[in-house]
Amino acid sequence: MVTFSLCMIVKNEERVLERCLGSVADLMDEIIIVDTGSDDKTKQIAAEFTDKIYDFVWTGSFSDARNFAFSKAGCDYIYSADADEILDEENRQKLKILKKTILPEIDIVQMKYTNQLEFGTIYNFDEELRPKLFKRVRTFRWEEAIHEMVVLEPVIYDSDIAIIHKPEQSHTSRDISAFERIIKEGNRLSKRLHNMYAKELFVSGSDEDCIRAVSFFEASVLDGARSIDEIKEACCVAARGNRLSGNIPAFFKYALKNVAADGCAEICYEIGSYYMEAGDYEEAILWLYNAAFETECILNIHYGGKLPLQALAKCYEKCGNEELAEQYRKLAEEKG
Repeated sequence: MVTFSLCMIVKNEERVLERCLGSVADLMDEIIIVDTGSDDKTKQIAAEFTDKIYDFVWTGSFSDARNFAFSKAGCDYIYSADADEILDEENRQKLKILKKTILPEIDIVQMKYTNQLEFGTIYNFDEELRPKLFKRVRTFRWEEAIHEMVVLEPVIYDSDIAIIHKPEQSHTSRDISAFERIIKEGNRLSKRLHNMYAKELFVSGSDEDCIRAVSFFEASVLDGARSIDEIKEACCVAARGNRLSGNIPAFFKYALKNVAADGCAEICYEIGSYYMEAGDYEEAILWLYNAAFETECILNIHYGGKLPLQALAKCYEKCGNEELAEQYRKLAEEKG
């Protein structure tokens, strides 16, 4: 049977760490805790489960901290967990079986990360597969009878193990501050981080967060190295931020750029919100209907669901059509 190293990075997790470790500790052969500067009881709680506790001076990079944690592992596989995760009994048993039966050629095991929508995370789905278990030392091998080459792609297994994500608080402020710091330091956001920054702003960022981000996303619109998808999401943030700050010419400039690139529910909702605030309910209805039924979301699923439906109900109420207002209220409730 293979062995598992649990590797975690933590900071001020006294409220949730015992819950997390209690759900997986007995399945692990070693537990490695890397603390990045706790000033609560996090390390005392960790000490109840392991003596392998390391201090790590925060560099501003989660990857640096995780790489340090992984460097301390000595088992066959590394299980990477966050303190706000839980493994229930059914999935504990599944992990126990996996430990006994995992094939030696498997390099990475993905597990279902669940409970995403309940806590306002930046993900537009309640469940996704994430890599959670990693072979510590990969064996490279040659393939093909002629023109041989080394196999570089890892062998990934998609398991049905479900991890419950139960954060105690939102990480939005921390994450947006990190994005702003990276940009201020002159670093370029990858396509993935560009998308995640835009999602963070549309899912849980404040109006002020969005307004501060306008200059960055306006620059992205003009960045010839950005893809059409990145430009569309940049237009979303630039349009919303300018509407919130009252720069209406700039709002329409970026909204129309997005519409010219096929549009999306977020922009239709923003235009509908503009006309709704201006008291032009008939025009607002047109755009809100498009957000709810005719376009796709690219950043926040609620911009194509409950948000425009709720706004449509208000518009019809203002127009004196209580029957349609009630219809859209019910639809919004069904969307959650």
